[in-house]
Amino acid sequence: MPDKNVKVNLKNLSFSDSVSYYFDKAAPFTGAPQGLLDQIKTCNSIYKMNFPVKYGNEVRVIEAYRVQHSHHRMPTKGGIRYSLQVDQDEVMALAALMTYKCALVDVPFGGAKGGIKISPRQTSPEILENITRRYTTELVKKNFIGPGIDVPAPDYGTGEREMAWILDTYVTLNPGEINGYGCVTGKPVSQNGIHGRTEATGRGVVYALNEICSYADDMKDIKLTKGLDGKRVIVQGLGNVGYHTARIIREYGAKVIAIAEADGAVYDENGIDIDDLYKYRQEKKSVKGYPKGKVIADSISALELDCDILIPAALERQITEKNAPRIKAKIIAEAANGPITPAAEQILLKKGVMIIPDIYVNAGGVTVSYFEWLKNLSHVRFGRMQKRWEEKHQTNFIKLIEDLTGKTVPKARIDSLIHGADEIDLVNSGLEDTMIEAYQDIREFKKRRKSEIDIRTAAFAVSINKIKNSYYAMGIFP
Repeated sequence: MPDKNVKVNLKNLSFSDSVSYYFDKAAPFTGAPQGLLDQIKTCNSIYKMNFPVKYGNEVRVIEAYRVQHSHHRMPTKGGIRYSLQVDQDEVMALAALMTYKCALVDVPFGGAKGGIKISPRQTSPEILENITRRYTTELVKKNFIGPGIDVPAPDYGTGEREMAWILDTYVTLNPGEINGYGCVTGKPVSQNGIHGRTEATGRGVVYALNEICSYADDMKDIKLTKGLDGKRVIVQGLGNVGYHTARIIREYGAKVIAIAEADGAVYDENGIDIDDLYKYRQEKKSVKGYPKGKVIADSISALELDCDILIPAALERQITEKNAPRIKAKIIAEAANGPITPAAEQILLKKGVMIIPDIYVNAGGVTVSYFEWLKNLSHVRFGRMQKRWEEKHQTNFIKLIEDLTGKTVPKARIDSLIHGADEIDLVNSGLEDTMIEAYQDIREFKKRRKSEIDIRTAAFAVSINKIKNSYYAMGIFP
């Protein structure tokens, strides 16, 4: 049982300290010895680098990081973010979250993370490419990248383009490495990426919420009805994760009533046309002036609007002890990493808010990255071997039914029945199954302890137990 006499000043915790606080809160429920807990919690390798890059007629020194949090499974895995807010504490926190996230959803990686302290919006593509390629070269020098060592992926400020630069640099420096394309995930499909990776995190958020809302008793406890249909949703962030989350959740009958961006928010109680708003923002570089909804200048205040589900999908520490008392959502799904501070969480839990933690709800990205890595190692596209056979088998089966019954099955029905699984079908199926099973593990763990722990603590405890079992299997700890 946790020591309730231990007092922690939650208001002054750094991001990394916050992750450690959640770990410590869950650790007593795992029964793991202290030495093993210390090993799981500690960042194993921290690589800080500084290198020069030419900016026009001047040279600037770039600050960058790669942190490998845990080597209990190899390779390590985690995104690379480009942001002026990048520092060692942030990268360490994100790497730790990746460890717990991978373990929770049974993806066999240790956690890692990378960051470069630049603004991608204020840097030309040519200079971004130079920085990315130099960063990759530094990782290769120190053996911090490779399909069996450490596999980066996109994060805030990066995407397919940057991953393609990383891939090209790596294979250039490692000619003849047969599994070289597995050195990075989130690549363009044309560069051995995988269909469905771009929207994977957002789709995973929706699969998670659909599973969570499927339990009528749990929904009754927070005064909501079963299912996503009719739920009023607010999404913070219209980047990759926020856009796809908002777009896909509408397919389940939910209504997105507000989108909050850094420069303002758009509100419409009747529901926002996500694609139209996204197109407007792409063209205008802002949501200001959007004509099909009320524009709110203070985007953070939009998080306080009345709704059923709030989905912070931007950056960490967006909900603090200052605005938490005014949050009206009944469910908060952390599509971003660490959007709620520990101090804010205590306030929200006392109000009865159901908080779905980041180590579960945004695990869709690393899950599909795992599928991409497997594809790169197997050197074959998912579905290629069996798609046509499945269609032929189903066609013969339907023909048999028609011969036996003397009735003809409508063509539209035949087409839907005989469709063999494409890569995207298999990816989405695997992602949905992963999110469902992970939540069932969390819910079962929590139920065994009744009201003693919250969902985040249960998720961390399940994750720690899975890592603990990996160490026990090695025979390192008795």
